[in-house]
Amino acid sequence: MIEVQNLTRYYGDFPAVQDITFRVREGEILGVLGLNGAGKSTIFKVLAGLLPPSSGSVAIDGIQVMSAPFELRARIGFLPEDPPLYRDMTVRGFLTHMGRLRGLSKHQVHQRVTDVMALTDLTDRAHQVIATLSHGFRKRVGIAQSVLHNPRLVLLDEPISGLDPVQIVEMRKVIRKLGQGRAVLVSSHILSEISQTCDRILVMHQGRLVALGTEQELAGRLGTSSIRLTVRGDASALDTWLSEHHAVASHKMLDEEPPFAAAHIILEGDVREPFLPEVIEAGFGLRLVQTPEDDLEGIFLQLTRDEVTE
Repeated sequence: MIEVQNLTRYYGDFPAVQDITFRVREGEILGVLGLNGAGKSTIFKVLAGLLPPSSGSVAIDGIQVMSAPFELRARIGFLPEDPPLYRDMTVRGFLTHMGRLRGLSKHQVHQRVTDVMALTDLTDRAHQVIATLSHGFRKRVGIAQSVLHNPRLVLLDEPISGLDPVQIVEMRKVIRKLGQGRAVLVSSHILSEISQTCDRILVMHQGRLVALGTEQELAGRLGTSSIRLTVRGDASALDTWLSEHHAVASHKMLDEEPPFAAAHIILEGDVREPFLPEVIEAGFGLRLVQTPEDDLEGIFLQLTRDEVTE
């Protein structure tokens, strides 16, 4: 659906994005991960048709962005990090106004405004003035206006920036809804949030694509994977079993009240799927399996560190 080939963008002599290639399928949510200045926003602006590439190409449904920019903008919804909103208008009034600006008929506007407010859980806020909304709800209004015209591609630049933990959980739900029937790109510098929302992750560093794949595939590049495991069983028996298991590189027992036992386990390669049935076969009752958030951040740090030293 979306195909980016050898995309490069310079600001003067500075290469903000260098030789980026990737594809996004319909119904897929792709997370674009990188520190501030990694080139995420530049990619989004090029995809949205707001910036021309210095070289390379971007195509949506086989149509080149630069050859038919007006036609393709009708297929793209874009939410910048700071949503452009008319804060003295009500939610419904603003969305209605934006629908008319996008060329929708009166009937289409009424139907689409109703639909996108339901999609973003704004129906109960329809008559509230935007300036009185919380930051999280203003983000939702921004997302609602970006999908009014039912675009094929939605670009969300740092949608969780500035949100509190409760708002982040709600935003995840909204983003997953958006991924039904369209392609969605989400940028962030927080790996744990990207991993809980997106199907694949594109890692950017200093304008370059460092890695692209699922969380498991990225972890596999490092040669190890880790889990925090809680089982019903004797702690000493679990300790002994882990010490003797061929796939366990190392482990650390964690405090847990009997009859449960817990451990932080480093595995050789990404062998989590075959490893867990073996835990059960060994007589331990599987209670909880977690991927530690600090390890997820460690994947990103290791990938970018390797890139710098190569």
